[in-house]
Formats: sequence, structure tokens, C-alpha cells
Amino acid sequence: DFVAASHQHWSFQTLSQLPVAPVTASDVNSPLDRFIAARLEGRGLTLSSPTDRRTLIRRATFDLWGIPPTWEAVDEFVHDDHPDAWPHLVDRLLASPLYGQRWGRHWLDIARYADTKGYVFTENSRYPFSYTYRDYVVDAFNGDKPFDRFVIEQLAADQLNLSENDPALAAMGFITVGPRYLNREPDIIDDRIDLVSRGLMGLTASCARCHDHKYDPVPTADYYSLYGVFASSTEPDLLPLTGDVDETPGYLAYVAEREQREQAVRDFIAATRLELCSQLRNHASDYLVAALKNAGAAVPGDVAYEHGTPRDKLVQVWQTWLLQKGRDQDPVFRLLYDLYKVPADQFSGTLTSKLEQYAQATAPESQLNARVLAALQADPPTSPVDLARRYGRLLNAVDAEWQAVQTSAGDQPPPQELTDPASEQVRRALYGPGSVTDIPAGQESRLFERDHRDKLRALERKIEEWQVESPDAPPRAMVLNDKPQPVEPVIFLRGDVNRRGDRVPRQPLRILTGGESRPFTTGSGRLELARTIASPDNPLTARVIVNRVWAWHFGTGLVATPSDFGLRGEPPTHPELLDWLAWHFMHTDGWSLKALHRRILLSQTYQQSSQTNSQAEQIDPENELYWRFPRQRLEFEPMRDALLAVSDRLDPALDGRPVDIERAPFSNRRSIYARIDRNNFSSLLRTFDYPSPDATSPARPQTTVPQQALYALNSPFLQTMAEDVARHVAETSVESAGDRTPQIVALYRRVFARDPSPRELDLARQFLTGHPDDLTLLAQSLLLTNEFLFVD
Repeated sequence: DFVAASHQHWSFQTLSQLPVAPVTASDVNSPLDRFIAARLEGRGLTLSSPTDRRTLIRRATFDLWGIPPTWEAVDEFVHDDHPDAWPHLVDRLLASPLYGQRWGRHWLDIARYADTKGYVFTENSRYPFSYTYRDYVVDAFNGDKPFDRFVIEQLAADQLNLSENDPALAAMGFITVGPRYLNREPDIIDDRIDLVSRGLMGLTASCARCHDHKYDPVPTADYYSLYGVFASSTEPDLLPLTGDVDETPGYLAYVAEREQREQAVRDFIAATRLELCSQLRNHASDYLVAALKNAGAAVPGDVAYEHGTPRDKLVQVWQTWLLQKGRDQDPVFRLLYDLYKVPADQFSGTLTSKLEQYAQATAPESQLNARVLAALQADPPTSPVDLARRYGRLLNAVDAEWQAVQTSAGDQPPPQELTDPASEQVRRALYGPGSVTDIPAGQESRLFERDHRDKLRALERKIEEWQVESPDAPPRAMVLNDKPQPVEPVIFLRGDVNRRGDRVPRQPLRILTGGESRPFTTGSGRLELARTIASPDNPLTARVIVNRVWAWHFGTGLVATPSDFGLRGEPPTHPELLDWLAWHFMHTDGWSLKALHRRILLSQTYQQSSQTNSQAEQIDPENELYWRFPRQRLEFEPMRDALLAVSDRLDPALDGRPVDIERAPFSNRRSIYARIDRNNFSSLLRTFDYPSPDATSPARPQTTVPQQALYALNSPFLQTMAEDVARHVAETSVESAGDRTPQIVALYRRVFARDPSPRELDLARQFLTGHPDDLTLLAQSLLLTNEFLFVD
């Protein structure tokens, strides 16, 4: 069995507490550093010397906050002689709300976060409340929510004992903010399976949609077990609030307008429902003929219909209703069941025999409806098509009688049934509970014709637009709820929804259960799935998140394929270190990400210099052994936020709706709050390697292309930031007798958080002598340097 055999692969093996690696170096103390040093010693290398304090505080501040430290913060740290100055700085950085804004953005890459649905034809493409998930993520990181709880809430917050409007319900945006693929359910569910398997466990389970996974222990049956979990979940029409609402005048006005728009939707659905029900009754003969044809009756292919070709969806309504259990014993329709498959040459004889049988029947459970019997005895049909039409005419006649009775009531309460029992039996096939027109509430729209669907979408779009546009619309959580009846999944052969294979239970991937089948027993199974994924017994989840955190600190992970821990993924460069960190992450630190950060930042490995040396480069040119700290270019968000910070424009406020960051006047909000549009994905974001929001992103690439330099030179945003920097410098540093030195020093301190060197000072003086009004140009030149755009 491939699943069982795959347990020997390193990532599927149980985590255990490992001894710390032995090393000869006496100055290597922490367990993390000992694992790194042991590998280095094996290649004749050592850790690099510690970096200087100015570089260290800049590294850590960008790393944890996504913005540069101020001159004052750098100066204080450089001159702090306390032995715990570095741990205290790390704790201060982790305690700031700026930390959640930076590290929440890392997680949003995994969650393929966006504020739009992608292409959905005529529907509104905006998610009115996607931002509540983003805000939940920021709050979760700032509050150091245990990662196992973080996982469970994102998959099944609705299943936990939370209050009705608990903000944690917004966690489920993890699942629901993905692309909508023209609302094709199989594609939406496939995206969610990919998110959960790759994003949380580093397994490419979606590869098993059409066939057993070619390389990893994920058979197609396991894929459809997960498919059943998400197919058994639905998004409610009314999303829950994420907290209490103050009934301000603005809020009450918002509610009134929303209710008016919602009432327009309800009125349209009710009116269209009446049209559907009228068609199902008035064209009953045609729908009965078509339903019998679909069911295998002897109906000619060129049969003529009385009211034009019947609509397939309404034919299906009639067919489904006729095939319901017990309908063959219905006094009205039992003869139809008796005769619809009788060959044409035997039809008349069989009809005569059946009519005689029913005419002589005395037991009520064996009788045919008296009105049906009389109509068919008076004018016997000659074929199944003729029989269906006689039934249709009878249904129409009884319907006309019912309409007449209702109209004749005048001002009096109309009767609830026909006085003739046989006629009332026929009427109940057309009206009331259990009738063919008893369409479940909320299911009407699936039967609408295209023009009705378009009109409905337009009305629904007005509701969503109001929720997006109104400043008084309260935030809501994009949750899932379990369907009343869970879906029993079947395998789609070759991924084709129209080719059904074997049934499979809803259950976790069997690689997580030792190859055993452990079907879920409660509802959709989402909560059981979440607990399985977040269990200490699952070796993947802790390994994957620890590796991701390491990669977000160092630029590359201990496993170079962060979303593929399967048999074709790269093995870890330091397997013992990965397992040691993952085990302590769960069992010592209680799944605390901040504790993991602290372990990493307090290590010598993190604090070492980024300077190269020729000997180490020859032995380990890719720095896979971490003999130095890797120099890293700022991603788009830290780059933009750093520009806002040094220009004194950065707005550090938490939470809120997405903003347009590309149009003037430029928003001062942090980049995590930028609007992400799947339909019109920003070329600026793409230029700076922002990941596609169409799928979970394992890691951001780092490219160097001309467009990046052209943006830096010509961007109105960057020019505006340079103007603001220069203005602040000019306002706070006054030149003396034509000496621009105070302004130059202030500019370097603002941009680089350091003083200029004598040569830099001299060059800047020469530049400003030739360009006395170009302090802005000098500021822009400094903002374009590698020193500003890279972290050492």
C-alpha cells in the first residue's frame, strides 16, 4: 500500500524530542546555533562574527515591523550597555501592533487574500467584507493566538462555542476569500482543498483530483473525502456581525436602505416563483411527456409539444417529483407508473386490464383516483404520450376549477380545498406542501431563465454595492455553515462531475491517520478535519509553519519547497534543527509564534554579519549552511511603508476597509490595507513580485527587472515622498551662513538612521552647491540606494 509505505518519508515521520547537536566551538550556546554550527563544522566553516548594532536593529525592525527604525531608536540601542539590551529590543518589537501588520501580511500570501472574487460574469466582483479576515489575521498575530487554535478557527470557527457575533468568526475568510471561478462549485472546492493541503500541510492534494497522485500518498479517494467536507458546507445569505453595533443615525439609515434593496430581491424572487409555478401547472402535459421520455418511456424522438419545447430544468422538477419514493402508490399517478414503460403494441390491452382492475378495487390503498379513472374510461389513451397528455388536461381542468372557486369567494375567506375528494387529491399534486410546485425556499433561482437570473444578479449586486459603499455598513464575517444534510461524496472519474464512481467517506487524508479510514461523524466534518490538521500527532503542520517562519526571517527555508513536503519536494538542509524547532514549538511554547521568533532572533545565527568571505563562498556558494546572514531586498510592502515612514506620513492605524494606494492623493495607510483586485491585478504589485492572489503562494520570487528602476525614478508616489522628506529636513534643520551640513546630516539620519561619512558629507555639499534648490532631488537619490532598499 503506497500510503502505508510513504510513512518512511521524512516529513510523515512522528516528531520527537531530539538531543542537541554536539559541537567543538565553545562560544556556541543556544540549541539552534549548535545545530547550525554542527553542519558548518562538518564542512570546515564557522558562523560569521556578530554584525554591528546599527545593522542589527535595522534588520530586526524591518523583519518584525516592516519599517525602518528611527535615528533615535538606533542611537539608543547602539549606546545601551545593558546585557539584555537585545532581548529587550526583540520583546518591544514583538509587543507592538506593527508586528501583526507585518507578519499578518506574510500569512495573507498563504491565504491567497484578495478583495474581489475574480471573473464572475455579471455578478458584483467585490467582497464587501473580505477585510474582516485580514483584520482577524493581524489581531491573531498581535495577540499571539496559538497556531493550532488559529488553524482550527480558520477552518471551523462556526463549530466552536463562540458567541453569535464573535470577531473570531471572521477567521473563516481563510476559506471563503478565494477566487470564485464563475461560481463553478467543483473548482471552488478544489481551490479550498489546495489551500488547506498546501497552505497548512505542504501537500499537493489537488493533484489527485483526476487520478491518484503521481508521487505523493494521496489517492483520488482521499481527495474526494475532503471534497465531501467542503461540499457539505455553504455560505449563509446573511453573514454574522463581528461585534456589537452602535445604532447611530448613520447605521439606521444604512439598515433602512439595505432592507429596501433586500425587499426588492425578495419581491422579484416571489414574483418569478409564481411564474415558475404557473408554468409547471399550465404546461403539465408537456412536462409529463418530457419527463416520461427522460425516464425511458416509449416516446417518439420527434414528439410535438403543445407549448413549445419544455425547459429542461422544469422537466427535471416534474421528473424528480414523479420519481419520489411512494409516488408509484399515489392514487392519482399510480396508473402512470403502471403504463409508462409498456411497449406500444401492448399498451391498449394493458390499459384496459388495469382500468378494470382499479374499477373493481375496494381497498382504499389499491384504488385509482376516481376522477382519473372516469376520465380515462371515457376516453382511453392509445400510447404513453397520449396518457401523459390526458393527465395534463385533467390537471389543468382541476386547476381551473380551483381558480374559479378562489375567485367566487369574493370578500369571504377563500376555501382551503375542493369539496370533491377526488378532485382535491388531484389539486394537491399542484398546490401546497409535497406538490410539484413545492420548491424549497432559496432554491428558486436555480430554475430561473437567463433573463431572470440576470435581473436577480443586478438586484443582488445593488445590495453588495451598498455594503461596499456605505461607510456605516458594519463589518461581517465571511463564514461557512454546515448544510442540514451532509453530502455523501463520490469520486468524479477523471475529475468529470458527470461521471460518478464509488462513494467515499468524509475523512482526513489517510497519510495523517496511519493509513486507517476514520470517517467524520459530526456534520460536514470541518471541525474534525481542523483538529486533525492542528493535532500534535500530525507531523506536517508544525514542520510546515516553522519552516515558513524560518524562510520569512532568512529569505529561504530549511526546506526549499515550503508548500511541498511530499516525496518530490526538497529534503531539509538541517532536518534535526527543523524537527527540534517544530517539537518545541508545539510542546514547549504552546504553538506560540512569538516564542518561535524569539528563539530565532536571539540566536547567533540570526545576529551574525551578512558580509561574505571567499573561503565560505567556495564551499557553500548558496549559503545553505547559514554561515552568514543573507542580504535581502525589501518586498513591496516594506519598501512602500518605509517611504511613508521616513516622510512622516505613515498611518499605523489598525483595521478597516481596503484603500487604493496607487492614485493621488496617495493614501498613508500601511500596504497591508491595499485593495487587492483579482480582476485587474495591479501592474505595480506584479512588478515588485507580489504573489498572485489566485492560489496559495509558497514564497515570493525576487526578480530584478527594468520596470523596478523606472518606477523608482519616475513614480509620482516616490517623488512625493522625497518632497516630504526634504520639507521635514528643511523645517527642522536650518542652514547656517550657507552651510548645508545640518540639513545633510538630518537627511541621512532620517533616511538611513545614521550620520553621513566625511566623503558622503562632502559629496552632498558639492551637489547642493550646484543645485541649491534640489534638497528633494538629493532625498530621492538616497531613497533609491541599495542601503535603503536592502536589509543586511
